[in-house]
Amino acid sequence: MQLPVQSQSSLYVEPWEAEAGPQDLVEIARTADRTGFAYLATCDHVAIPRRLADAMGTVWYDPVATLAHLAAVTENVRLLSHVAIVGLRHPLLSAKQYATLDHLSGGRLILGVGAGHVQEEFEALGVDFGRRGPILDETIDALRAALGPEEYPEHHGRHFDFRDLAQRPRPAQPRVPVWVGGSSPAALRRAATRGDGWLPQGDPRDALPARIARLRRLREEAGIEEPVTVGAITEVLYVGEPAHPVGRRTLSGKPAALAESLREYAAMGVDQIQVRFRSRSRTELTDQMAAFATNVAPHLDH
Repeated sequence: MQLPVQSQSSLYVEPWEAEAGPQDLVEIARTADRTGFAYLATCDHVAIPRRLADAMGTVWYDPVATLAHLAAVTENVRLLSHVAIVGLRHPLLSAKQYATLDHLSGGRLILGVGAGHVQEEFEALGVDFGRRGPILDETIDALRAALGPEEYPEHHGRHFDFRDLAQRPRPAQPRVPVWVGGSSPAALRRAATRGDGWLPQGDPRDALPARIARLRRLREEAGIEEPVTVGAITEVLYVGEPAHPVGRRTLSGKPAALAESLREYAAMGVDQIQVRFRSRSRTELTDQMAAFATNVAPHLDH
């Protein structure tokens, strides 16, 4: 699941999150860890321009700092950047941060990456917004080298060139998984040819099968035999029969019915689903998480 509180876009923020803070994030992370969630995810924006502030909000926690903080209070749940706009930063800088995070967490990092969409953010940091796609492609290649096993990674490309520069600690994982976010044709191609996983962004259910088929076809054409982890973001969920309005697009009801609906994702070829719960408080959210883990998740294995 994507963590609440750490990003507060008007598209999905719940009212209680405005007054929430670090302790709420810790309790949510501990609940996820205790109840068997696969990963916790955080978003990435450096600065929000005034023209987008009403829609996007201005609360965006730094993903590395947030995930490192939560790594210290959890043991098993994996830590996903969903997504890091790695093209905004030199790959050696990102590699230093994320390698340290993986090292400190005992190998729990999943590096989710995306191209980004806020032009002013790129301009303020001196990065060419119009070339963010090619820059991301090369950044992924450079990060592959810099997050690999070599103490002295090496990469030679158009935008980045380095060798004979040591970085330790190395990641705890032999290979840090890189999941590519986005649903544009370029993002799908990037996930197929450069990623270990694909993170669609808001695709409706009926659009997923064709895009998954294209992803697998592009990967096969590229001669890549390693499996790719396909993700999906589900509808907002509420486990049980709500006694208050939860919105017409919320999927609610008895656990067995929710599980039956969510199993449709697996039938499409989806490997992992990211869930979000309607809630009016942190306590209601953690109760929903526990109810999902106890009463819904066991049915998904079937």
